[in-house]
Amino acid sequence: MTERTIQLIATAPMGLEAIVARELKELGYEDTQVENGRVTFTGVPADICRTNIWLRTADRVLVKMGEFEATTFDELFEGTKALDWPDWIPGNGEFPVEGRSHKSQLSSVPACQKIVKKAIVEKMKERYSTEWFPEDGARFVIEVTMLNDRALLTLDTTGPGLHKRGYRKLVTEAPLKETMAAAILQLSRWGPHRPLYDPFCGSGTFLVEAAMIGWNVAPGLRRSFNSEHWPLVPEELWAQAREEAFDAVKDDIPLDIAGSDIDPSAIEVAEAAVKRAGFAKEIKLRVLPVAKAQPQGSYGVIVTNPPYGERLLDEKEAEKAVKQLGFNYLMLQNWSLFAISSSKNFEQHFTRNADKRRKLYNGRIECQLYQYMGPLPPRNKE
Repeated sequence: MTERTIQLIATAPMGLEAIVARELKELGYEDTQVENGRVTFTGVPADICRTNIWLRTADRVLVKMGEFEATTFDELFEGTKALDWPDWIPGNGEFPVEGRSHKSQLSSVPACQKIVKKAIVEKMKERYSTEWFPEDGARFVIEVTMLNDRALLTLDTTGPGLHKRGYRKLVTEAPLKETMAAAILQLSRWGPHRPLYDPFCGSGTFLVEAAMIGWNVAPGLRRSFNSEHWPLVPEELWAQAREEAFDAVKDDIPLDIAGSDIDPSAIEVAEAAVKRAGFAKEIKLRVLPVAKAQPQGSYGVIVTNPPYGERLLDEKEAEKAVKQLGFNYLMLQNWSLFAISSSKNFEQHFTRNADKRRKLYNGRIECQLYQYMGPLPPRNKE
């Protein structure tokens, strides 16, 4: 039973689908199919554990239960009822239904949710020979997504999104999601053989994510997931996946990771996160204005999320900070710099056009990743 083949979906923020697909390939999943906001791949129940524990840039991992045309509620009901819900959901399982609809005749999301719930209950009645389900057991969150008159039915194996690694209890203003930070680090070509610095480190997300990449620490190692309580994904599969992840940690690799911020309370939050993540000795933090931030070493990478003045009062300060960052960068001969910003005027204040730009979404905020490419380290340094 545990070796049944299943279709899985790793959901991804807009613009990061290719990075999620690359991660999946590195984990050994070859048959990836990339679509807007998601990457579909084939696996077995053990892969639910592996991908939840290892994926750094995906939002969540879903089981693809089925996909079919549905222009009427009858079609939605019959298509849903035909799927193997009782194979996954036990008689006492809690199964709330979430939904969304876009460019479809079935545009009422509450009505779609109601129909899907009713169809699943009918299917469950057949298997369990009962009229009533207590829903007091493990949680199986179902989502119906209507897009261009096609219904996609999924089960959420993750629970709280994969960006919730467990090390960040407090957040500063304008937090960057951990998944986004990991994606930017992957785009930056940074590796543990190079220095890394963040002069606007805020709550330290870039620094912790870099240390986890540097030591090959699986991001989901210290958290729990909805599917840990599912009969089809037994406890021993989770224990095995965690054991493999623990064995893969390379904590003997020296790291040169540092950050600073002008705000002492942000550094306090960063220190707490760094400590909780287990990198108190590896990551150096200081309270410093950007003008005094002096990264050390050669062929390093600055990865940062500079302040952006939402209020008029902050705007001049934010512009000044980016201008200072640009001045600092002039002094760093062989460094690369990657800055994510929602400001349309970043390059103007930085006083240099980026070598590359990439549109990304931090939550719902449209941003640009400004990429200034320094030389890669000589071969013998890699």
